[in-house]
Amino acid sequence: MAGDTLFGVHGAALEVRSQRMGVLASNIANASTPGFKARDVDFKSALASLEGGQDGIDAATKYRVPMQTSMDGNTVELSSEQTAFAENAVQYQTTLSFLNGRISQITRALKGD
Repeated sequence: MAGDTLFGVHGAALEVRSQRMGVLASNIANASTPGFKARDVDFKSALASLEGGQDGIDAATKYRVPMQTSMDGNTVELSSEQTAFAENAVQYQTTLSFLNGRISQITRALKGD
């Protein structure tokens, strides 16, 4: 269980945010691909699954429902995807910074500083 590790839930959160970044990047890359269906990762569901010892990122990845449908069947709304990507990137960086701080604390404790 992720909560029992040295880094608590933060290691699992970093993994989920990383996977979500890949999904969102794929959406952005396929913004003009006819018939492409945008997807997103439900962060809370994926994190809960990882904490329970399962790899639920795939199960937590759902198709996005567009606000406005495209004539070619593509469901990517570029501005929404870019916003979600930017928000996820900030959250990823915040989690990474926390983990780096935790590693520094552990390193100092081991050195006896």
